[in-house]
Amino acid sequence: PPIRDEDRLWRIVDALAHIGENHGVSAAQVALAWLLGRPAVSSLVIGGRTEAQFKDNIAAASLVLTSDERARLDTVSRPPVLYPYWHQQFTAKDRFGPADLVLDREDI
Repeated sequence: PPIRDEDRLWRIVDALAHIGENHGVSAAQVALAWLLGRPAVSSLVIGGRTEAQFKDNIAAASLVLTSDERARLDTVSRPPVLYPYWHQQFTAKDRFGPADLVLDREDI
């Protein structure tokens, strides 16, 4: 698909690669390990062209990321809040109900 924000994409890739270097693993392993630890993710579908790629992907299940590494990946990958939600944050925040608070994204 078209890439909307190429700089954001490379910030994500750089973070994955840096964390992977610190652990001595591939950026793909870091991405998969991060996804496996996300609360809304119940399963992942992996794929590979070679046996080595499959082995690398499967090894992600054993990779343990620190809370700081997870937070860094969360921060660099968080999508921007789209209209009308960013507008509501500034104009109706005092009237938000429990369902609206899911969209409270001041931390970005």
